[in-house]
Amino acid sequence: MGCKEWEECKCHLATQVGCRCCIVQWGTVHHYWHAFAVPDMKQRGVYESEIEPNLSKGKTLVFIHGFAIHYGLITPPKGVSTIMVAPKGPGHTVRAQYLEGKGVPALIAVLKGSSRDAKKIALAWAKGIGSARAGVLQTTFKEETETDLFGEQAVLCGGASALVQAGFETLVEAGYQPEMAYFECLHELKLIVDMMVESGVSGMRFSISETAEYGDYTRGPRVITANTKKAMKKILGEIQSGKFAREWVKEAEAGYPNYKQFQKDGAKHPIEKTGARLRSLMPWVKKRDIQGSQAGYSN
Repeated sequence: MGCKEWEECKCHLATQVGCRCCIVQWGTVHHYWHAFAVPDMKQRGVYESEIEPNLSKGKTLVFIHGFAIHYGLITPPKGVSTIMVAPKGPGHTVRAQYLEGKGVPALIAVLKGSSRDAKKIALAWAKGIGSARAGVLQTTFKEETETDLFGEQAVLCGGASALVQAGFETLVEAGYQPEMAYFECLHELKLIVDMMVESGVSGMRFSISETAEYGDYTRGPRVITANTKKAMKKILGEIQSGKFAREWVKEAEAGYPNYKQFQKDGAKHPIEKTGARLRSLMPWVKKRDIQGSQAGYSN
């Protein structure tokens, strides 16, 4: 873990679990592995100012996502190994699963030109964070980056968020209570997803009522249509061509004006107020402080 100024670094998060905290330049000179756990848009700046000037042959760069390498934001020099260990889940989940003796599956990749030991290092890293307990698959920086971005944008984050909000709005606009809309369109989503994770889509359908299953077959395709799939293919094309990456880099260089506005607008959506009140009535639902980059990390 590193930072430019010691005072700015939340070193207690590292020292609490037995890790040493130091400034980036010192770590680059004295250690052989250098892991990038900062946001994608911060990596090039950290690399160019802190790591590259102090990088030497025989060392290894570790990425937890392939974005910076695949889109050329960072180009490692010859003689330096570059690997990726990408857990399929957010950091706090990786940590929580590890502490429970479990693990989050991970993808590994080795960039061409890396040392013969690079794959062994990637596997060791994956084992160290608990991913070997769940499964480790080998891929490429290209495949991991493009499929990860597509999943985030079209299904897991963008697609799911838009679907939930649209369903909530439809019910409320039709005169139903916001609380009812929240339960039907958001709260129960976790129950459905958990069943899918445990036994697949067919397993989920086995567990729900016959009425729900019939509605799934006959109404689902009316919501997710052929046009939806065309939109998905267009999104994938923008990822493959680098259009999305260029847009995101430009947004970051401008100071994130649209990104910050999206965050403000999203926080004002009626589903957030309704959800916060209902979740406060359920003590068994884990609450997470989302203010600040590390506020949600309790371990």
